[in-house]
Amino acid sequence: MDERVTKLEELVTHLSAVVDDLSDIVARQENELAVLGRRMAVVMEREAQRELAEGGTVPLTDQKPPHW
Repeated sequence: MDERVTKLEELVTHLSAVVDDLSDIVARQENELAVLGRRMAVVMEREAQRELAEGGTVPLTDQKPPHW
């Protein structure tokens, strides 16, 4: 019985460590996605400004596709 409890405690400890590691990974990915989202917004804004500067009327990103 003691051996079984010891194995279960080891398993819980291992699973707890895995959950902590995964939580850290998810938190890091959340931060990376936020940074990438901001960068993408900057790139889209720059492209829209470039399109307008080249004589375009409406940036392509704001146009509806022809099938709409």
